Amino acid sequence: RAVLITPNNVQPDNLLSFDALAVDNPWLLTTKLVVKPDQLIKRRGKAGLLAINKSWPEVVAWIRERMNKECKVEVVSGILDHFIVEPFVPHNQTDEYYICIQSFRSNDEVLFYHEGGVDVGDVDAKGVRLSLAIGEQPTIEGVSQALLEKIPASRKEYLAGFIVALVKLFRDLNFVYMEINPLVMTDDGRITPLDMAAKIDETAHFLNAAQWGSIEFPAPFGRAEFPEEAFIKKLDQSSGSSLKLTILNQFGRVWTMVAGGGASVVYADTISDLGFGQELANYGEYSGAPTLQETYDYARTIFDLMCRHKDPRGKILIIGGGIANFTDVAATFTGIQKAMKQYRDELLENKVDIWVRRAGPNYQEGLQNMRRTGEALGLPIHLYGPETHITAVVPLALGMRNVADYPEFDAASDNRAMLAATKSSGDVTADVTPSAESTVSTPVAAAGEHAVANLTPETRAIVYGLQTVAVQGMLDFDFMCKRSKPSVACMVFPFSGNHYTKLYWGTDETLIPVYTTIAEAVHKHPDTSIMINFASFRSVFETVEETLQFSHQIKTVAIIAEGVPESQTRLIIKHAAERDVGIVGPATVGGIKPGCFRIGNTGGMLDNIIMSKLYRAGSVAYVSKSGGMSNELNNIVSRNSNGVYEGVAIGGDRYPGSLFLDHLLRYNDNPEVKMMVLLGEVGGIDEYAVCEALKAGRITKPLVAWVMGTCASIFPYEVQFGHAGAMARGDLETAAAKNSALQAAGAHVPRSFDAIGEKIYEVYSNLVSTGVIIPLPEPPVPKIPMDYNWAKRLGLIRKPANFISSISDDRGDELSYAGTPISEAISADIGVGGVLSLLWFRRRLPLYATHFIEMVLMVSADHGPAVSGAHN
Repeated sequence: RAVLITPNNVQPDNLLSFDALAVDNPWLLTTKLVVKPDQLIKRRGKAGLLAINKSWPEVVAWIRERMNKECKVEVVSGILDHFIVEPFVPHNQTDEYYICIQSFRSNDEVLFYHEGGVDVGDVDAKGVRLSLAIGEQPTIEGVSQALLEKIPASRKEYLAGFIVALVKLFRDLNFVYMEINPLVMTDDGRITPLDMAAKIDETAHFLNAAQWGSIEFPAPFGRAEFPEEAFIKKLDQSSGSSLKLTILNQFGRVWTMVAGGGASVVYADTISDLGFGQELANYGEYSGAPTLQETYDYARTIFDLMCRHKDPRGKILIIGGGIANFTDVAATFTGIQKAMKQYRDELLENKVDIWVRRAGPNYQEGLQNMRRTGEALGLPIHLYGPETHITAVVPLALGMRNVADYPEFDAASDNRAMLAATKSSGDVTADVTPSAESTVSTPVAAAGEHAVANLTPETRAIVYGLQTVAVQGMLDFDFMCKRSKPSVACMVFPFSGNHYTKLYWGTDETLIPVYTTIAEAVHKHPDTSIMINFASFRSVFETVEETLQFSHQIKTVAIIAEGVPESQTRLIIKHAAERDVGIVGPATVGGIKPGCFRIGNTGGMLDNIIMSKLYRAGSVAYVSKSGGMSNELNNIVSRNSNGVYEGVAIGGDRYPGSLFLDHLLRYNDNPEVKMMVLLGEVGGIDEYAVCEALKAGRITKPLVAWVMGTCASIFPYEVQFGHAGAMARGDLETAAAKNSALQAAGAHVPRSFDAIGEKIYEVYSNLVSTGVIIPLPEPPVPKIPMDYNWAKRLGLIRKPANFISSISDDRGDELSYAGTPISEAISADIGVGGVLSLLWFRRRLPLYATHFIEMVLMVSADHGPAVSGAHN
């Protein structure tokens, strides 16, 4: 029994509203009570926010004294407005226990201590643990032996049974964390959780909606949810795109509108690293090809918030993003331009300086349109493309770099060098042995077995899902790389019969078979070894499990879907390991091996493939959490070294199918890879395995590493960054801690992400100077035919019309016939004869003439077997 008290059901100054609660819950008047805030506040007892063994009048007085008033808890201040009232459970101190259940990559862990309460102390150091492998069911005997050694014998069996049931509940309802302190067990055998903090996996909503019921996910204490945040959250839930918004400081001077989860983190990091963290107003992202309306709604929300509070220094708006894989940049900018027109006066009044950096499909048109819009509205706007480092606009906007040193986007120039304190070598590498004088470590261990298969020019894949655009992109890449045959053998689409789909192989057309079952696809294409799975988050588990049945042939599975429940991902990882199948993803764009193979949309459009020189191999291999940022790494690496050898985005979920270390060891054991790059993220501990490998000498090649999310330290509360795994559970999971550990272990860690290009160039130059890399001349850039529709959209080609009309015109808001709007023709009731007079004679004929036309039509409409003759 419990009652939640909020401003929705009581008014602090109105005692009658409290009396009404007591009428509805009469036990409040007959039971001793406990009252406390219910607002995600930790250690409420120590903060003096817990009242126990109180009567209802005492509880009312306690709440009225605090409700709707500001309270400071540790370093965070917030308004207390949610309270929970529960029956008081009389017990002794010795009846209190502590229990915590957490899920990890390969197991669930139960932490137990035989004492509990506010003064329990460091339970991590003194508690006992029971580790349960995925799928392993706890037993009463096992729990008793592992956890309950110091519990009285009379209580052991019953308490062990409760813990077994609690673990089942934890798993069935897709909890990822559950802490109960204290858990009270009295002599009569009654067990009562007196206080609990828990977290569920939101992505499992489609599995557990009925059991969860209606759940509210409140904002952290000290940061009440803005109505605008609720609006964007609702917009996100109804969209296939990703739309996120968190207001950090509504009075802040620096506002961002960033496309991409990973990109949103590095922009916030750079603002923070440059000392402007307290000026950062918001965090968020818009990505996944949002519609014009969605982008407009997102932009106008940002503009409205930004213009509410004036700053005499003016405001800074950074519209940033990485190099998109498939999102039409010009199309998404259209929504922003619409909002700029609506808020023109407010933007000018608040002296908003706009800085734009974007790249990806159709970015040239997008930046040109933004420039025209800015000029037409009189708004100060600065535009940059992929030739400028992704975060270079931040110090420019903040006045920390000379704008004259960074020429803005010029549509007439497509191949300028990236502006940084580095130079691109413009060369490719030869496979050489380091000289004796080289100070760079070389591999000492023989190449071992790796779960994720190494890609070759003969590697072929099955694509699950009717993803013709992605497959066409893979075939274009294959043709550019001069593969002998397409990397895609077939597709699987269970919702239609077996058929062929027509795609291009260069300038020629080719047929790709489509099957309804994975079994048939595998059987008919024995040369395939990779499954690229585009199934949705709802069905991807079943399709991957089915694919694993063919592990004798399929050795790597790429899972593109985002939002896969953690419980399902962990099962996939377990079953794949049992069958020696490598997993890339979930929540990944895939990976690319230049000159060889690309997974899905990795690398983006062909112009980006060419710009980043992904048609031939370089010397640098990278692994990234973020898929969007992998395109930026392609760009940065190509401009600061001789290019990419291979790159993989392992996925932004908390439990990616393969780890950083899995890929770094592959690279380390490959003699063609000379240096490596790691781009990590706040949350998780996978980077520490890399640290251990560096210390142990298992990784011997130079490693440039950076962990995104350093801005998290400036927030007094938890912030969920762009990816599901991007939230620190403890100090070890912070970006700052992981960057320090990587540097101490021997990795080359830049001062910030803004300087990662400089660090790559520094390490690469050292390898060239010591003879590890010998530059070779750049090969000719391969050519690939461009699709007609895309070329026409970019304005690169034109085609004469097959039919022209000087009468009917549908180019405006309304169809017109010979200059007469269709609405006017209808309202004037000119009839069919009148319409034909406009179309045939290009003018409105008199009424007798239009009636004659209609009579001719009636007479000649049908003449039995001589229809043709009658009309003639």
